[in-house]
Amino acid sequence: MDRPAWAPEGVDITRPSPARMYDALLGGSHNFEIDRRAAAEGRRLVPDLPRLALSNRAFLRRAVRFLIDSGIRQFLDIGSGIPTAGNVHEVAQALDPSVRVLYVDIDPVAVTHSATILRGNDRAGAIEADLRKPDELLTRARATGLIDLDQPVGLLLVAVLHLLQDEERPRDMVAALRDAVAPGSYVAISHLSSAQRPDAATRIHEQSTSGVGIRFRDRAAITEMFTGWQPVDPGVVELPLWRPESERDLHETPGRSLGLAGVGYKA
Repeated sequence: MDRPAWAPEGVDITRPSPARMYDALLGGSHNFEIDRRAAAEGRRLVPDLPRLALSNRAFLRRAVRFLIDSGIRQFLDIGSGIPTAGNVHEVAQALDPSVRVLYVDIDPVAVTHSATILRGNDRAGAIEADLRKPDELLTRARATGLIDLDQPVGLLLVAVLHLLQDEERPRDMVAALRDAVAPGSYVAISHLSSAQRPDAATRIHEQSTSGVGIRFRDRAAITEMFTGWQPVDPGVVELPLWRPESERDLHETPGRSLGLAGVGYKA
């Protein structure tokens, strides 16, 4: 299997990556054949999976705009994946060029590509770190000089917590990050859910051969991740129903979304 010129040395191109699978579902070009196969398998099991990816990206954009309107001027995007059109720094800096954005991902391909497209932007950067090690992640974030944890921050955990298994305590990871950020901060979370379509979630869980561990959770489990945050209206809802701005945000039919999302505030 040939290694693309943009792929960092040492990256295993024989195993699919969630970040690169997501890129493939969005129609991106920074993925490997193994990622495209895994994405195709996902589409076979759930044909409208690309709509979920678009719905999730649309939620991210709306959440970023809401946080900008709420006074946030720095973003920590954890599990950021590979930035494609309409990513956080583009949306935020179009509204206020002074906004600072730090992308964080465990996939070195995502980090390398992020760093490439951010070259020349001194208010945005990317680091490799693991959400399961929040203290180490925050230390690396501080070291960049882009994020000041003594000031309110927009914490983005978009389509990442469902990659943590129950024994990895995703709720505790969110709590550790909450304790580290300043009052006035916000968190935006989206998460795959079995709430609306348990049949689709079961098919992916039981029939997928990609080896990527995805944990669908119910509404109660996802809502618990906002413990200690004040919920922002309309609370934890289906992806397309979180403050849609137009019909273009309705990539999925309400009542059939595979994801839930919400935003919380730290008083």
